[in-house]
Amino acid sequence: EFDVIKTHCSIGANILTGSHYDRIIMAETVALTHHERWDGSGYPAGLKGEDIPLEGRILSICDQYDALRSVRPYKKSFTHQETVKVITVGDGRTKPEHFDPAILETFKKMDDEFDEIFNNNQ
Repeated sequence: EFDVIKTHCSIGANILTGSHYDRIIMAETVALTHHERWDGSGYPAGLKGEDIPLEGRILSICDQYDALRSVRPYKKSFTHQETVKVITVGDGRTKPEHFDPAILETFKKMDDEFDEIFNNNQ
């Protein structure tokens, strides 16, 4: 089942492919790479480090923040403080090594803004 869920990256990129518009091209890149991890353990291509486009590296941490803060059928929502701890310290499933170190440092400096944006968009 998880293998099927992981296809959403490629499906989204395929829907967006072929555009000549810069924003759609960027959206295609984001769709394809937002689950890649800095340490190479992500999907769909197992890209590592700077082989992951910058857009994907940025959206990876944003997507993780949103996923942790949001209710899912299989989990409760996390508080902002719990979410920051999971992203910056890890919980066994999510690890700081999953994220570009420079982007993780930026996240640490502006995590309150993530909380504000999340709360303002519910």
